Amino acid sequence: MNDILKLPFYAKLSLTLLGLISIVFIFYIGQDILIPVMMSFLFAILLYPIVQFFKSKLRFPHVLAVMIAVILFVLIFIGLFVFLSFQISDFADDFDKIERNINIHLRNIQGFVRDNFHLSSREQKQYIDTATEDSMEKGKEIIGTTLMSFTDTLVNLTLIPIYTFLILLYRTHFLLFLSKLIKKENHDQLKNILTNVRVAINSYIVGLIIEMILISVMTTLGFMLIGVKYAILLGIITGILNLIPYIGILFAGVLSIVASLTGSPDLSIIVGVIVITIVVQLIDNNVIVPLIVSSKVEINAFVSIVGIIIGGAIAGVSGMFLALPILAVLKVIFDRIESLEPWGYLMGDHLPKTYTWRKIKLPLFDSEAPSEKIIIKADVIVPVFTETTTETDSNRTNN
Repeated sequence: MNDILKLPFYAKLSLTLLGLISIVFIFYIGQDILIPVMMSFLFAILLYPIVQFFKSKLRFPHVLAVMIAVILFVLIFIGLFVFLSFQISDFADDFDKIERNINIHLRNIQGFVRDNFHLSSREQKQYIDTATEDSMEKGKEIIGTTLMSFTDTLVNLTLIPIYTFLILLYRTHFLLFLSKLIKKENHDQLKNILTNVRVAINSYIVGLIIEMILISVMTTLGFMLIGVKYAILLGIITGILNLIPYIGILFAGVLSIVASLTGSPDLSIIVGVIVITIVVQLIDNNVIVPLIVSSKVEINAFVSIVGIIIGGAIAGVSGMFLALPILAVLKVIFDRIESLEPWGYLMGDHLPKTYTWRKIKLPLFDSEAPSEKIIIKADVIVPVFTETTTETDSNRTNN
């Protein structure tokens, strides 16, 4: 007996949209709980190869391997935080010098406006006071919101290592739970989805880490060449903020310009900071991202931007950071379920990346040109579900 109910297109579309709205609403009202869990899920995928190394090569028990991997992960973050704290404390000592140099530039700007637009300094001050008359109240609200956000961040930083440890510890238990939800004839499809999700997310996070390191190194070297004080601090902060899509580099650029005033009020330093930031971003967007990051998650730019905007509207910076990994997981699922395959195609990026002109490969972005379907085969051990444990294909073959 065929128990599958076939619905017309408009009914399926309505149910799909209703499901998406429900998921977004649940994520919005439960973001304080869901965001740490999802961040922990990403970090657990990143740490899984390390856990497997401790278990297979060093013969550590599962609990000990997970514990050591999570502790190393936490120590790396603590070391980075301590280094940045010492650098920022030194940077705070130069606030008076920054304020003095900013005032010099403001006076120069006022003189330029007075000479070219015939507005006296008093008139300029009146315009500024009128435009910022409510700034004090807004400033208090921003400070209050920032303190609350900082408190939530501290709580999340405490919960994420705990969640990561538990996800790695109970990995097999969760896999068996999923296998019990799905019919046995669909287990192969489930294994394929889980494997590809792990490969996509792990590759994407590793790509982001490599991108962060390269951006930090290039920015630091550039700032050192033009003599910017705290070049290492600004380079690391630029690399970290670059993880926030689109807007992170803007904040990093403004911070670098302000920090450049600790050394000299010379305008050439500011121009040099702007030039280096633009050059690094051009290298990042045209070389690093296509080769390292975008190659890991094939999602087109339109869906990426819309997803990042929606993630930011729902959960702020955390939502923007999680947007692309969530889209990557959804695309893997959609591509492997026949009824959802059109949505996976919509999210994908099927444009040819290059074309040959007189034996020279050039970038190509033409949706009318035929594209080749490239299948990347990863040497990944696929889990096999049993009633008591999760074995690998290789172990089962050996037995």
